[in-house]
Amino acid sequence: MTGQHVLNEIDQAIAEHADVTAADLGDDLLTSDRPLVLRGLAADWPAVRHGLESADRIIEYLEGFDSGNVVTTLYAPPEAAGRMFYKSDLTAFNFEYRRMALKEAVQQVRSHVDMPIPPSLYIGSTNVDHWLPGFREQNDLPIQHLAPLVSIWIGNQSRVAAHYDFPANIACVVAGQRRVILFPPEQLPNLYVGPLDFTPAGQPISLVDFHAPDYDRFPKFREAVKAAQMSVLEPGDAVIVPSMWWHHMEALHAFNVLVNYWWRSSPSYMGPPLSVLQHAILGLRDLPEAQRKQWRELFDFYVFNPAPENFEHIPEAARGVLNPIDEPTARRIRKMLRDKLL
Repeated sequence: MTGQHVLNEIDQAIAEHADVTAADLGDDLLTSDRPLVLRGLAADWPAVRHGLESADRIIEYLEGFDSGNVVTTLYAPPEAAGRMFYKSDLTAFNFEYRRMALKEAVQQVRSHVDMPIPPSLYIGSTNVDHWLPGFREQNDLPIQHLAPLVSIWIGNQSRVAAHYDFPANIACVVAGQRRVILFPPEQLPNLYVGPLDFTPAGQPISLVDFHAPDYDRFPKFREAVKAAQMSVLEPGDAVIVPSMWWHHMEALHAFNVLVNYWWRSSPSYMGPPLSVLQHAILGLRDLPEAQRKQWRELFDFYVFNPAPENFEHIPEAARGVLNPIDEPTARRIRKMLRDKLL
């Protein structure tokens, strides 16, 4: 049985604040483990004001910062209806990658604005400082202390399937509207996530079509919907997506721009946890059940519940990786892993 658009089944809105300015954006909000919509947070950005005027005006404004660097875009034919996804057998994607100058890509998006059923062109996760130097001098959030990675997303109507990000994220709508649907991390079993090692953009995604969920194929998705939170963001609005929360992002207008900030709560030299998961699948998953249980206990002892008293019998100078990880130790561990995996 195929259901109606999932938005008709979600009755919980993302919590909101309407009185938070960029100057009020403190760590109490940024480190929250619950999502939050901040209405009007970026409303005073010049880019937002230009976007409210017209697509042509925001394009002209963005082109004023264009570095001329080539960008990777995703192109999908009209029949994809903006859903950047797999083909039916999950062995290929329903879109293709195209390399072009940023200016050319933006103009192609503009050329589709008046088409009733346009192809999709999606400029995703593009580093603002590299492609649009100077943009953040006029359009920015005061969170430099978090050392965020700041990216811009430009396109027409698009749907990005539910996925998680390890970094925390604050996403600011510059032009168009965004529908955001969020699920807490514990909904993983109910989201029917696809392959780990072959993904549209690096992160595993839900295989459920939110416009028409197939409840015969994905019956547990009904439980995920009960836990879902949803909001529509207007230009100038922002949403905080905590680490590991699943989020489905849908651009609703013919021309959309979003700027987001990712930051980690741990140093980048510690590497991406997804790599650890994949390594664990390689080394542990197919062991006999008794051995997996023993390794689970080892992981609990050393990783998930490492009580200090467990290691007091080892002199501190000799504890190696049992001490807090610093950058030299991280480099040494990576070298050891490379050598063992060769």
